[in-house]
Amino acid sequence: MAQTTTQSATRTATSTAAARTRWLQDNGVYVAVAALLLFNALFTANFLTLGNFTTQLVQAAPVLIVALGMALVIGTEGVDLSVGAVMALAAAIIPLYLGAGPLVAIVMALVVGVLAGAFNGLLVAKVGIQPIVATLALLVGGRGLALVIAEGQLVQLHDQAFLELGTGDVLGIPISVLIAGLLALVIAGLTNRTTFGRQLVAVGGNRKAATLAGLPVNRVLVGVYAICGVLAAIAGVLATSRLAASDPADMGLLMELSAITAVVVGGTPLTGGKVRVLGTVFGVILMQLVRATLIKHNLPDSIAQMIQAAIIIAAVYVARERR
Repeated sequence: MAQTTTQSATRTATSTAAARTRWLQDNGVYVAVAALLLFNALFTANFLTLGNFTTQLVQAAPVLIVALGMALVIGTEGVDLSVGAVMALAAAIIPLYLGAGPLVAIVMALVVGVLAGAFNGLLVAKVGIQPIVATLALLVGGRGLALVIAEGQLVQLHDQAFLELGTGDVLGIPISVLIAGLLALVIAGLTNRTTFGRQLVAVGGNRKAATLAGLPVNRVLVGVYAICGVLAAIAGVLATSRLAASDPADMGLLMELSAITAVVVGGTPLTGGKVRVLGTVFGVILMQLVRATLIKHNLPDSIAQMIQAAIIIAAVYVARERR
């Protein structure tokens, strides 16, 4: 009798701990964002101003766009390390076609993003190379190609219609923020409301079972990496427009780490089978707030990188405990 009571108490305690871990993974990013906002409201000068919020959102917009694509890839139990290089390729392509008009330049940059992503997807799906290896190849080669295209030079851009993407606004809301928000809604609808989204989650949950069930696994993987590539190219276009210059050497550096961090912190497991778009949005906001808070309190960016690493470890640990 006593043994039965002890076992029941143990099961109850285990169940309670699991429920707490699940709640932490599902809601921890929202609590962290709320806590940082409260801290800054109380202790950071000029934080609660429209100008500051606009600046934070503009800086976070390209990261969010890349993170949305990364969330899809991680949802298939993959990873894309080449997103920064794809941003650099997009930046390098723009000056070549800007003379034909900003629309042509943007379309060509997006085509390059799609092709780069599809290339990654083919290596993963058809050739069978591990995602981290396949995308690492483009991480190195893609940036090198971008530098070759740009001849290693930074090119100033003066097309006002193109620059409006990075500096303009609609009803006071920056265009880049509107684009990022719209893309977040599109990706949320794609993952939650479409057959492709359900297939993506199934492939990430168990690729072998998805294959046996007759799902188009290879097509889904190529499609996911192509979407990730075009989103990275969009981020590259917006960042180039905001800088008013094409700089493949610095464009998108370490963007893959920022995107992965936001996705993991937002609750999308590295083991695949789940995509949390809203969590990814708040993950981007959290990392932007962390960096902004440290800068406003005169702490170096190196400290922000160390905190970012600690947040990644904590998020992965929580995900492991839940699993």
